[in-house]
Amino acid sequence: MKDELAEIVAEYEGEKGALIPVLQRVQEKFGYLQEDAISKIARFFRISESEIFGVASFYSQFYFTPRGEHTVKVCLGTACHVRGGGGILDEVKRELGVESGGTTEDHKFSLERVACFGSCALAPVMVIDQDVYGRMTVAKAKDILGKYR
Repeated sequence: MKDELAEIVAEYEGEKGALIPVLQRVQEKFGYLQEDAISKIARFFRISESEIFGVASFYSQFYFTPRGEHTVKVCLGTACHVRGGGGILDEVKRELGVESGGTTEDHKFSLERVACFGSCALAPVMVIDQDVYGRMTVAKAKDILGKYR
């Protein structure tokens, strides 16, 4: 990890305000922000680790624990909620055996509750990785999850 991390931060040498792009690249490379990576990034930017944790914890895109192979996101925005998004989320939680914000024990799936995808015409919406599934039902959600197992 040391060499790969050094390559990432070297690309941003002398760039002020590059913390977020560096965090994004590190997470993309390693799957989450590991403590030792945060320590090295802090030294590179000459800021405290707590500042980095403060920035990274503010944004929902950053994770501090390993993520699943697949990320399942269920929308609970107004349109999705009104059209049964809560039931979809409950079914996905049952199927995966994990709460929202968690990762299955086998690291196959991570589950997230999302406020809005901006796809209200397709409500309720579920997204797995980059695949968008609209007009979801509990039965469809269960079938779609089966395709990723």
